[in-house]
Amino acid sequence: MSLISKLFGAKKSEPTYQTDELTIRDHKLRLTFFAHASIAIEYEGRRIYVDPVMENADYERLPKADVILVTHSHYDHFDMAAIESLYTAETSILLDKSSAEGFQGNCFTMLPGSKAEPCRDIKVEAIAAYNTSSHQLQFHPKEREDCGYVITLDDDVRIYVSGDTEPTEELRALKNIDIAFICVNQPYTMTPEQAVEAVKAVKPTIYYPYHYGQVDEPTDVEALSKMLEGVCEVRIRSLA
Repeated sequence: MSLISKLFGAKKSEPTYQTDELTIRDHKLRLTFFAHASIAIEYEGRRIYVDPVMENADYERLPKADVILVTHSHYDHFDMAAIESLYTAETSILLDKSSAEGFQGNCFTMLPGSKAEPCRDIKVEAIAAYNTSSHQLQFHPKEREDCGYVITLDDDVRIYVSGDTEPTEELRALKNIDIAFICVNQPYTMTPEQAVEAVKAVKPTIYYPYHYGQVDEPTDVEALSKMLEGVCEVRIRSLA
């Protein structure tokens, strides 16, 4: 180790996670997959973190956020320590209502149907996220106003992140989605069959199953992929 390194400490390298690099209509994106519902989207040098949770990534060693999105206040989606690790004075924080109520700081409170433009060329619309099955209503009740998000980049690329939901009227109404992250996680959100229903309604170009793992009932994502053959491109990435 050099004298400078001994005096000041060796610079920590950025941790590595599974990523995809995509080009959609000449727009270059980089997607990072951490675990469970924690993902990141990089576009034109700007970084959007969705549901960052410290258990899922070493956020203190990752690039700071331009935008942070939180879908709802459950511990596996809303983590103040992760937000603080990614935050700068220039970071825009968009939270659902229940998360915003417990947040100490400036943020946009997003209700289903709300729209925001947190920074140049990035627009966000909140989509209602809730359970519809009678035995699951207690997990994500509609009246709490949890959110999924449609992120639009440069008025052209549209990315849907479902949050915790089942196939709802609001989800089925989505159009022109390029990339969809739709949850498939029992017993709290969608069964594989419901995820197939949701994907067939949304018709994204690319579907990433997400929010699976970290529960007692594992999801067979390979079987899910087979059920969607001929519907859209399905990309399986580890989120365990």
